[in-house]
Amino acid sequence: MKTFLALLGFCGLAAHAADTTYNVKILTPETALKAAQAALKKCRDGGYQATVAVVDRMGVVQVLLRDRFAGPHTVDMASAKAYTAVSFRTNTTDLAEATQPGRPQSGIRNRPGVAAVGGGLLIEAGGSVLGAIGVSGAPGGREDDACAAAGIAAIREDIEL
Repeated sequence: MKTFLALLGFCGLAAHAADTTYNVKILTPETALKAAQAALKKCRDGGYQATVAVVDRMGVVQVLLRDRFAGPHTVDMASAKAYTAVSFRTNTTDLAEATQPGRPQSGIRNRPGVAAVGGGLLIEAGGSVLGAIGVSGAPGGREDDACAAAGIAAIREDIEL
């Protein structure tokens, strides 16, 4: 039987099975909430009414916080910015630059759900993408980025692997 299995290529099956799976780190809801709250606080401290979304590494929203006077469009935009950052594994300010009209990647802007504007930052630790945070409602992408960065800073010690 062993010879038959060897002929079929099953000799290294057990060793190969170990190579076909991997472990991933995922933000807990509590950690995602902590990041969102810190980002929202940074926006409030700057006088901005904003919405903050934190997505997991697959782009699924874990936490969404909308300040009481944040515009209705900010809910979709914050989620889209976080989704875009994690989907393309790049901060949206960088993606905005790379996808300008006439550039090879400009077509990305036409994809449904993509927000190629500042305000979406990857959440990374130990060389792994854990998720992303998106902010919408500050006066511009630079301010949205600053709020998002404050959210990541608040959880940095918690997520270092």
